[in-house]
Amino acid sequence: MQLLAVGLNHTTAPVSLREQLALGPEQLGDAVHSARQWFGRFTDKGGDEAALLSTCNRTEMYAASTAPNPLDASGHFLAHYHALNYAELRPHLYLLPQDDAVRHAFRVASGLDSMVLGEAQILGQMKDAVRAADEAGGLGTYLHQLFQRSFAVAKEVRSTTEIGAHSVSMAAAAVRLSQRIFDRMADQNVLFIGAGEMIELCATHFAAQNPKSITIANRTMERGEALADKLNGRAIRLADLPEQLAQFDIVISSTASTLPLIGKGLVERAIKARRRRPIFMVDLAVPRDIEPEVASLDDVFLYTVDDLAQVVRTGIESRQAAVAQAEAIIETRVQSFMHWVGDRAVVPVIQEMHESSEALRLAELDRARRMLAKGDDPEAVLEALSRGLAAKFLHGPQQALHRAQGDERARLASLLPQLFRGRR
Repeated sequence: MQLLAVGLNHTTAPVSLREQLALGPEQLGDAVHSARQWFGRFTDKGGDEAALLSTCNRTEMYAASTAPNPLDASGHFLAHYHALNYAELRPHLYLLPQDDAVRHAFRVASGLDSMVLGEAQILGQMKDAVRAADEAGGLGTYLHQLFQRSFAVAKEVRSTTEIGAHSVSMAAAAVRLSQRIFDRMADQNVLFIGAGEMIELCATHFAAQNPKSITIANRTMERGEALADKLNGRAIRLADLPEQLAQFDIVISSTASTLPLIGKGLVERAIKARRRRPIFMVDLAVPRDIEPEVASLDDVFLYTVDDLAQVVRTGIESRQAAVAQAEAIIETRVQSFMHWVGDRAVVPVIQEMHESSEALRLAELDRARRMLAKGDDPEAVLEALSRGLAAKFLHGPQQALHRAQGDERARLASLLPQLFRGRR
């Protein structure tokens, strides 16, 4: 049984190609079933395993197969399943056998192979893919063990390194900075000014923290309401901001305005109305939406896009420093898994040895019982039984040694005494 990982990701293929191989959650089961049938064309042993992972940044297949050339078969399967030309697809594929496949799975689960180093979302996506493969009958002994160990490695990497401890995006940095000011996000009212891509990204991050309320203020009410509906929030007009600013504990702004929307005087009045309760403000706009002088006010914590960029740079550096430690953990776990795979490979041999030795034992035992039934001396029967067992157990190795030539005979001559060296 050969382990493998075959696919493409954001480092090997452009989005125009990645989207052609993308699989929706509802397609994974059929793809797993088709992959197993595909492998079945090349072998009559059966038992092939397959699982497919598909995100915006990657589509890849993990498999365990007895096919003669499973890597090549896997690459052709991806091309065939998506109706693509294999010769055009091949330059963008990585084909990873055995320990390379295991290492890749561990790195993916740990966030080391992600576009954003250390991101945690991929682990949930991998678990969903494994669940779909299991429901489709694609998981057997090998892949089940591979993924369980992948999840364990990811947990170990995250708990023992700083790989995911620092913000590496503007949106995540804004959330983390706000948590320095407010202990409980559940008590905070959050205002987003604007309804563009950056605001939507930030709002999604804050919404994940379950704040008390989310409000979108935008010039175009229709667009503001559309975003508010996605976040279970409400929308207000930008013109209503002066009267309502005091309601909000957290304010995030990113518009295309050429002039500041929030001045020092407006924030002063809001602070007074709030009875000195602090306001956390983030200005992601260039030019600025919030007058710089606002930062001088007591009880106001104002951060600009440059402030968040510094937090992000520091976070990236910290995550990079954790990579070596994470890779060391992964390498150790890869070796452990491959040792398990090696043990699995000899299981059939051990079973065959047990069956053969049991047949020999029963034959000699039957002969001994017949001797006892004839009235032979028990001591002589025991002697014959032991000699018969020893002769039959040694017959095979002796014959192999006699038939072997050259280096093979030398290897057997050194190995056989170790195999038959008993405890004294």
